[in-house]
Amino acid sequence: MLYSKYMAEKDSLFEKIRDAVALIPKGKVTTYGEVAKFVGSKDARKVGWAVYGNQNPKVPCHRVVAKDGSLAEKFSLGGWQEQKQRLENDGIEFSEEKKVDLDKYHFSFPTA
Repeated sequence: MLYSKYMAEKDSLFEKIRDAVALIPKGKVTTYGEVAKFVGSKDARKVGWAVYGNQNPKVPCHRVVAKDGSLAEKFSLGGWQEQKQRLENDGIEFSEEKKVDLDKYHFSFPTA
């Protein structure tokens, strides 16, 4: 019974996370922590789990990066190289091999 309640809450949070990620426009990125804050969570790792498990092509999970702009080593759809390719396809250039310039490409969620 408790497990079922936990799973229902988890699925709801993961849906909120994926809905938030869908707001990130092409050519922009945001961080795991910022997504977490936007959906009312303090745990950026949950954002990582939600985007890692995403298989919906309408949710641009490749647009979520670490707080320093780094790519995910284990990006779920093919490693960091695939994430980098998808971001380059969005028009994003890299300041280092695995790092996005957040000053240039950062997306902030709207505030209430």
